[in-house]
Amino acid sequence: MIRDRGAIKWTSMMLPEHVKLLRDWAKEDLDQQKPDLDEQQLEAMNSLLFEAMEAGKQLVITYYENRRHKLLIGKMHHYDEFNQKLHLVDKFGEPHYIGASQLVDLRLNN
Repeated sequence: MIRDRGAIKWTSMMLPEHVKLLRDWAKEDLDQQKPDLDEQQLEAMNSLLFEAMEAGKQLVITYYENRRHKLLIGKMHHYDEFNQKLHLVDKFGEPHYIGASQLVDLRLNN
């Protein structure tokens, strides 16, 4: 039976630069791609946004930020056409500002 130290024996042979590169590489593997939305999806999200804003319904919004998909549940406060940002308020009363180009998915919260 071979009794070695496993990964421990390799640590002395690793330079700090190599360790940093390996960690950066592992982080890159977790990066997600932003999907391209077609015209139908954009139109459906647009109508859902304004329906939720008029009725005061809660939305479940998936948006893309810093190479990650993030989820937010809240009510639509208003849409800033000049800056093209959605102003949302979550259940704790915290305001959130999301760019329209960052939206990935939009649904009504039941």
